[in-house]
Amino acid sequence: MAKQYKAIGEEAWKNNVEKVNAELFIFTYGSLVVQLVKDYEDYGAVNKQLDKMGYNIGVRLIDDILARTGIERCADFHTTAEVISKVGFRVFLNIAPSIANWSADAKEFSLILEDNPLNDFCELPPKAVQEGLWYSNVLCGVIRGALEMMQMQTEVWFVRDVLRGDDASEIRVRLVKVLDEEVPVGDE
Repeated sequence: MAKQYKAIGEEAWKNNVEKVNAELFIFTYGSLVVQLVKDYEDYGAVNKQLDKMGYNIGVRLIDDILARTGIERCADFHTTAEVISKVGFRVFLNIAPSIANWSADAKEFSLILEDNPLNDFCELPPKAVQEGLWYSNVLCGVIRGALEMMQMQTEVWFVRDVLRGDDASEIRVRLVKVLDEEVPVGDE
């Protein structure tokens, strides 16, 4: 199955994605983070804003991924992890994080990003590291928002980051519960 998802992600990246200049994207994101730091003057609040922005992006991106790839609902959380890694990240960032550190109950895993394009051309000041800025926290929100649209309530957070001196970046994903399908009022 993992190879199938890898092929789907690569095919979507090659043929179905309108590409944007990487440097423009990276510098625009960096400018956004700098502006949030100036506006909020608190790294915890910046992390929350990045997560909130990512959530709103993820809620919309999941429809785009499903439309481009034809992937159907995942049967279990293992398959969900494969699709996030091999399809979601490939389609939008052209990377495929590895999946590691599954919990015993299979409700929690890590995405290991050897290369995070958002980190390119970036160096965090010591104060930002000490006070807890997670520069790429928007990715956590994107994952959380996309999974919520697939009826999965999750908690998503950074465990480590290259910009903080770690050897790789690690995002932890925990399934809190599977949500009930709700029919909008009047759509019976």
